[in-house]
Amino acid sequence: MGVTVTTRVPDDLAKGIRYISKTEHLDTSSVVRRLLASSVDGWKIEHALRQYRDGKITIWKAARLCNLTLREMLKLASERGIPFQYALEDLREDYNALVK
Repeated sequence: MGVTVTTRVPDDLAKGIRYISKTEHLDTSSVVRRLLASSVDGWKIEHALRQYRDGKITIWKAARLCNLTLREMLKLASERGIPFQYALEDLREDYNALVK
């Protein structure tokens, strides 16, 4: 079961929701849930990529935060022009982990 969240939206946003509802043959609640889920997922990706770009988290951590594969997160970072950050020390750590 979920939590009920109520909010007041501007008329133009409500009109957009009604349009999607009619076009997709969905009730308003379903449309709002889908839009919220999409927005939250998008925000999490952008936030994780900013954190990665700023060197605060690894690309692995960014992928885990967004429930994405490493490959998916690398692709998103590349599409946004965020360079791959992999230092020599990272390579050493990965190598040492492999040979153990």
